[in-house]
Amino acid sequence: MYKRILVPLDGSTRAESALPVASRIARASGGSIVLVQAVTIPALYETSLAAPYKPDLIEAEINGAEDYLKSLAQSEALAGIKTETSALFGAVAQIILSVATSYNIDLIVMTSRGKTGMKRWVLGSVAQKLTRHSPMPVLVLREAGTMLPGPRPDSGPLRALVTLDGSALAKTALEPAAQMVAALAAPGHGALHLLRVVRPPQLDEKKLSPEKVASLKSAALHKAITYMHAIVTHLREGPLGALNLAITWSVVPDDDTAGTIMHVAEGGEDAEGAGVPGRCDLIAMATHGRSGFQHWVLGSVTERVLGATRLPLLIVRPPETEFHRAGNGSGAFAAMERVEIG
Repeated sequence: MYKRILVPLDGSTRAESALPVASRIARASGGSIVLVQAVTIPALYETSLAAPYKPDLIEAEINGAEDYLKSLAQSEALAGIKTETSALFGAVAQIILSVATSYNIDLIVMTSRGKTGMKRWVLGSVAQKLTRHSPMPVLVLREAGTMLPGPRPDSGPLRALVTLDGSALAKTALEPAAQMVAALAAPGHGALHLLRVVRPPQLDEKKLSPEKVASLKSAALHKAITYMHAIVTHLREGPLGALNLAITWSVVPDDDTAGTIMHVAEGGEDAEGAGVPGRCDLIAMATHGRSGFQHWVLGSVTERVLGATRLPLLIVRPPETEFHRAGNGSGAFAAMERVEIG
C-alpha cells in the first residue's frame, strides 16, 4: 500500500529521525522515498528594513537545500531505496502537500517538531495543518516520544491501537493501520488493538428509575461490544486477514475519549477477547467522525491526542468521495453499519 513515501525535512536532526522509519516501510513494500524541504524567507530578512531580501538569496537557499537533500539521499539509512528530492520556495505546508500530490505519495512520515530559527520551521504546527488537509495518511513521530521499534520476535508483536466510534468514517483508519503494522513488523507479524470509547448516555436520571438508567447504560455497552465482534470478524475473514495480524479489542465507558485512548495505548490493558495485556507502539485515527448519541467527533479528539501523546500517531483523512460514500452507508462495512444504526 505504501509504495511512495514523502519525508518533510527542515535541516534538523530531529526531522531526520523520520528517515529510518520511512526506510523500513519502503523496504517492506518495495517502495520509494521522496525527500522535500520548503525554503522560506529567513526571519532576519523578513523583519529587517536594513537588509532587504534579494531574489538571488532565495536561489542560494534553494541550492543549499537541494545539496542537503541529495546528501541524505546517499546516506546509509536510505541505501538501496530509490530516493528523489525536491526543494521549493514557499509556505511549508502548501509545499509539502503540493509535492505529495505531484509525486502521487501514499504516506507522509514526519517528526512533530523541528528546530526553530532563521533557517528552520516548526514541524509541530505544520503537522497540525497536514493532518487537517492531507488526502493521504500522515505518520507523525514525536521528537521527545517513543520511536517505532523494529521487528522484535522475542518481545511480542508490534501493536497499533485503532480507535473506533461506530461510524463508517472511523473505520477508514483500519486498513492503513493494518498495512502500516504489517510493514513495520516485517518479516514478523504485527498486532491491532481496536478500541471503542463509549460515552455514557445523557440521561435525566431524576425522571428515570435506577433500573431504567442501568438498563440503558448496559444496552449501550452491549451494542458497542456486538459492533466490535462484527468488526473483528470482518477483519479476520476479509482481505486484511492475509496480513496475519493478531487482533484484540476493548470497549471502555468514559466521558474523556482522548484521555482514554492515550491511557489504553500508552499503559496497556487486559484486552477483551484475548486476555493479552500490553502497551501499543502506535495509535491510528481518522480525522473526522459523525457526532451524535454514542459518537464522538474524531477531528477534535485526534487533535487532542496529537498534542498530548508521546506515541507515534497515524492520522487518516478519508478522501472527499470516500467521505460521502461512507456517510451513505456503502463500501466494505456497509452491512455492519446498517446493523449498528438500526
